[in-house]
Amino acid sequence: MLDVVPALLIAVALGAALWFFQRRLFGPAGSRPRAALRLTAVILVGLALVGYGAFRLSKARGVQLAGELVTHVDTDEKVVALTFDDGPQPAYTQSVVDTLEAYDAKGTFFVIGNDAATPPDSLRALVSAGEEIGNHTWSHPRLLAISQGAIAQEIETTDAVIREAGYSGPIVVRPPNGKRLLAAPWYLWRHGRTTVMWSLEPDSIPGIADDPDALVTYVRDNVRPGDIILLHVMYESRSASRAALPRILEALAADGYRFVTVSQLLALRGR
Repeated sequence: MLDVVPALLIAVALGAALWFFQRRLFGPAGSRPRAALRLTAVILVGLALVGYGAFRLSKARGVQLAGELVTHVDTDEKVVALTFDDGPQPAYTQSVVDTLEAYDAKGTFFVIGNDAATPPDSLRALVSAGEEIGNHTWSHPRLLAISQGAIAQEIETTDAVIREAGYSGPIVVRPPNGKRLLAAPWYLWRHGRTTVMWSLEPDSIPGIADDPDALVTYVRDNVRPGDIILLHVMYESRSASRAALPRILEALAADGYRFVTVSQLLALRGR
């Protein structure tokens, strides 16, 4: 699998470096048992460092091994893109759409294909409301150590559901939990797709995720022009995010911000 390639290359380079430095520090091993012990220690330390590095890289918002990655767009215009992951769910979709409409805002909804297809009414409601639809895979797996065929199944099946709902706009892509190493970015790059991450994710921060007041304050204090804001509003457990949404819209509008879709935000690059 492609995700193994960078790990192996890093492991080889790191192992060689560790072996070189241990010889410089401690000199020749002197005997086969001591050499074997040192080699074992080098391998274990190298594997630990590679594992830690791969873990950090897999969830890094601003670094990617292949393809185009977007977390923020540099612009002088006071615009932000509100994005919503997961779902859609019948219980909450229309209320979220109504809230956005009340503030003349459009969002980008990264839908899970399985949720969007069963039943498709909520997805159709998003399409009818003119929201932008993004692809958040079919079953929401972590796209790590996964084959290109499995990634294609996750992405393309969800694309098909989105098109069947009548959506004709661009379909942007966000890996579940933002997790990817090489396999998923490689697939998206080969198919001309951009990996869309985020600048602010207030409802994933311990201590404020369950407090609407804290969510609003965090966004207002940290937002910058060109930010991509991620919220989760589609499940029962996300009542704080739903309660914060109209207040976030009101606060940002009062500060002079306009609300655009991710595709509209990407169009501002280089302007």
